[in-house]
Amino acid sequence: MKVPLLDLVGQYKSIQSEIQAAIAPVMESQMLILGATVEKFEAAMAELTGVKHSIAMSSGSDAILIAAMGLGLGREDDVIVPSFTFFATAGCIARLGIRPVFADIDPKTYCLSPDAVTALIARDYVVKKDGAPPVNRKTGRALRGIMPVHLYGQCADMDAFLKIGEIYGIPIIEDAAQAIDAHYQGRPAGSMGTISCFSFYPTKNLGAFGDAGHVVTPDPKLGDLIRKLRVHGGHQRYYHDIVGINGRMDAIQAAVLSVKIRHLKGWIRARQERAARYAALFAKHGLTGTVTLPFTAPDRDHTWHQYVIRAPRRDALRDHLKAAEVGSEVYYPLPLHMQSCFADLGCREGDLPESEKAAKEVLALPIYPELSEEQQGWVVAKIAEFYGKR
Repeated sequence: MKVPLLDLVGQYKSIQSEIQAAIAPVMESQMLILGATVEKFEAAMAELTGVKHSIAMSSGSDAILIAAMGLGLGREDDVIVPSFTFFATAGCIARLGIRPVFADIDPKTYCLSPDAVTALIARDYVVKKDGAPPVNRKTGRALRGIMPVHLYGQCADMDAFLKIGEIYGIPIIEDAAQAIDAHYQGRPAGSMGTISCFSFYPTKNLGAFGDAGHVVTPDPKLGDLIRKLRVHGGHQRYYHDIVGINGRMDAIQAAVLSVKIRHLKGWIRARQERAARYAALFAKHGLTGTVTLPFTAPDRDHTWHQYVIRAPRRDALRDHLKAAEVGSEVYYPLPLHMQSCFADLGCREGDLPESEKAAKEVLALPIYPELSEEQQGWVVAKIAEFYGKR
């Protein structure tokens, strides 16, 4: 049986007529950039997140880049980020000359660890008594932000990070690229930070027909600034108050997303049902003492952007699944602090043990609303076969 890691074709077929009806007016009007179609989607995102200032972007990466620009972060600044995450979290801020400071993860949720961040600040920074941001003992750079990532569909421990931000007077930037409509103590992902970033890359739970992203913030001045920054720094065409970038969303993407956002909660419920089915199947095959199943913190829900297990002999298992035509992926095989492009930061293997251990053990299995019970049974049976279980 063939089980792909993701089936976007199946999703499209289920809403094909709705998508075509939404795209047709955009094609007929040839109003292809921003405009009323994009504004409609921005309103839908504001309603979903409960955050008033909702700004559609060209990609999730540009959302992070513009969020950092809007906060005035630059070459004299540090921002704490997890090492175990997608490259854009650190890569986008590094483009501005910001120094990404890597911290370790919670080994259960895979999200940035508040305890690790607190220890890092105490070790590496001098805390100012005048309310100024902490200053790095070696470089003299100011700590100007923390960016927790809501990984795999589950929120980071936001109350802990908000408290840290309050103590040190620094903004909390939510990277919610993988966790749209996930909740932390009832609050939606993206609703808690100073500014929050989303990605609508096609494989996300809410995916566009190409690249697209979003920024939300409760701060009206920051929201206005973000809107300027995404159109080269001005509200009026050919008049530029500041230097921005081209970060605009295409109207076609907004049309597609406006259709898909109506289905999002139903799709998330279907993912949650399949996650529960996986747990039952792993137990049935006696695998729960062999592989480590995903953990959902008690004060959060999980939207299952990815279903990630920890597996002994992970790479060999992946080869076994590939031979059985079962899709899988490693998110992520090399932590960011060990990437060549960040070698000048002076990080070494062993610096972040939980991130490094996770990178050697995690394996994402197929999970999507169209995944059948039979397909899931095949996936777990093949894993049981590899480990010599029935």
